[in-house]
Amino acid sequence: MDSHRLDRIFSALSDATRRGILAELATGERTVKELCEPFDMSQPAISKHLRVLDRAGLIRREKRGRENFVSAQSEAADQAAAWIQHYSRFWRHHFDQVADHLARKKGKTHDN
Repeated sequence: MDSHRLDRIFSALSDATRRGILAELATGERTVKELCEPFDMSQPAISKHLRVLDRAGLIRREKRGRENFVSAQSEAADQAAAWIQHYSRFWRHHFDQVADHLARKKGKTHDN
């Protein structure tokens, strides 16, 4: 995966408001106006957050008539999850090795 894209994804996810927006979108498409309501924010403030999410590939925006609709896109989130899962397995394996080593060392200490 492109390192810059991953940086944009994690940067976008680092903000609680943007994570909240994605949680709202998890139940379906919303208008920008609808997204403003649960956050008690102005439309320009929400639009700034939406631009960050859009650049990260986490949402899709579509204009229909006078309304702007926003929906979640799963591909970028799936890529971030895959990266996390890879390193989770890596660290779990290494921690298991450390635990095994310590258990062997403890067993030798008690035998002496």
